Amino acid sequence: MADTTKGSCFCGAVEIEVSGAPEEMGYCHCSSCRSYSGAPVTAFTLWKAENVKIIRGAEFLGRFNKIGFSNRHFCTKCGGHLMTVHPTFGLTDVYAATIPSMTFTPVLHLNYAEAVLPMTDGR
Repeated sequence: MADTTKGSCFCGAVEIEVSGAPEEMGYCHCSSCRSYSGAPVTAFTLWKAENVKIIRGAEFLGRFNKIGFSNRHFCTKCGGHLMTVHPTFGLTDVYAATIPSMTFTPVLHLNYAEAVLPMTDGR
């Protein structure tokens, strides 16, 4: 049986479960992630799509797709961001803050050329 970790949106109405180990963990600096999150950088965990499940509150799950490539999911009650589904790749980015009990061990920076907050790893 795979290890599982639960998390939720800001208000707790939508609960997710991730199982196994993420494919990658890191930071995204792209302008889309920055604009959507309202933050200078986002922390993500990347999972195979089948390892991410909505276990409560699916009726409160909203979706937004700006460019036709990625489906951003959020809670319609509190607006809390949960994950971004990339169907073409069979992968799902779960915001690291959504699963706070999981140890976040970033190994890469995506789109660092677009960074507005330079970061030094290991500090």
